Amino acid sequence: MPKTMSEKILSKASGNENVEAGDIVFADIDVAMVHDLTGPLAVQSFNEIGTEKVWDSSKIVIPFDHQVPADSIDSANNHIVMRKFVKEQGIENFYDVNVGVCHQILPELGHVVPGEVVVGADSHTCTYGALGAFSTGIGSTDMAMVFSEGKLWFKVPETNRFEITGKLKENVYAKDVILNIIGQMGADGSTYKACEYAGETVENMTVSDRMVLSNMAIEMGGKTGLVEPDEKTIKYVESRSNKPYQIFKTDLDADSLTVYDIDVSELEPQVACPNNVDNVKPVSEVDQEIDQVFLGSCTNGRLSDLRDAAKILKGNKVAKGTRMLVIPASKEIYTKALDEGLIKIFVDAGALVSAPCCGPCLGGHIGIIGPGEVSLSTSNRNFKGRQGSPDGEVYLSSAAVAAASALEGRIVVPE
Repeated sequence: MPKTMSEKILSKASGNENVEAGDIVFADIDVAMVHDLTGPLAVQSFNEIGTEKVWDSSKIVIPFDHQVPADSIDSANNHIVMRKFVKEQGIENFYDVNVGVCHQILPELGHVVPGEVVVGADSHTCTYGALGAFSTGIGSTDMAMVFSEGKLWFKVPETNRFEITGKLKENVYAKDVILNIIGQMGADGSTYKACEYAGETVENMTVSDRMVLSNMAIEMGGKTGLVEPDEKTIKYVESRSNKPYQIFKTDLDADSLTVYDIDVSELEPQVACPNNVDNVKPVSEVDQEIDQVFLGSCTNGRLSDLRDAAKILKGNKVAKGTRMLVIPASKEIYTKALDEGLIKIFVDAGALVSAPCCGPCLGGHIGIIGPGEVSLSTSNRNFKGRQGSPDGEVYLSSAAVAAASALEGRIVVPE
């Protein structure tokens, strides 16, 4: 029977060859991730179950990224809880406050390979599907069950496959592509479906660009975001991991597959306007002054994003009355940006550069906005209160639009 990637991966993980969309399966988990914000509840629930030891300490990854360094007594206590759990359970893959954002460092440090089932107590865990893994977010209490048994039930999703064609114009990026798709599909257009990204445009993208697409699958309701592995994927994975992997690809005659043809050859830079990610418009149609620009996050805090922004900022100054915050997504990216002189460009332009973390993305850490303020962000969500005050507004864009807008003090198309 023809099957999608998701059906094939969940068939393997559940030991059932006949899995199809709509089935409920009990699948083995290859990698489980919690961070400093979602981890404490998972640990509490795990202790309530009464299991003494986790199922496999080598398959659990715990990064600190959401509130680092600790910004309150509560967050410091959360860190203490997780460090104690790591020590008691012998968790091998623990990354403290200096390593980076979870959705960047798991692929970067070789924890995810094609064909795996990966769960994380964070909705943007779908990012890892860019490497051909079935990767999805779960709740902290579900994670307690994973810690205990190494298994979890899933409803096998149907698949929306986006066949993306056309050469992108100058200053149009993967972020513009995914914002445009979300704008067309709506916030619930792929609810509990696997979102696959394919076509010549995706084939020409780097792994980092594909991670942008997969990261934002959840913003149209997707269960996961997948890209079929190719030579670029294999090169990326084999340079970072020695784990065995298995490549699965979708059969185009699978019954549970719906295909959408997306031509991006005439696509302009896009921006998501408040207060929903699917409120998408071309940047040329938006005339908005801004108070803050945030360049970073698990969506667009990668080295390519920093390079794109630095090209625009070099030799220029952030507009008076506008502040810019730059946060690389990982220690590796930060180090490479230092070596390439990108950090100096940002500082010379008047930006504030911070250590790798989620920053203002979750609304409770550094760089939040106040009442009536407007933020332009390269992150993935712009819900009311997402970056601070519920009376503030957040727009979403690519790194290039963010940098160009920082120079003008208003949202503009990069020249």
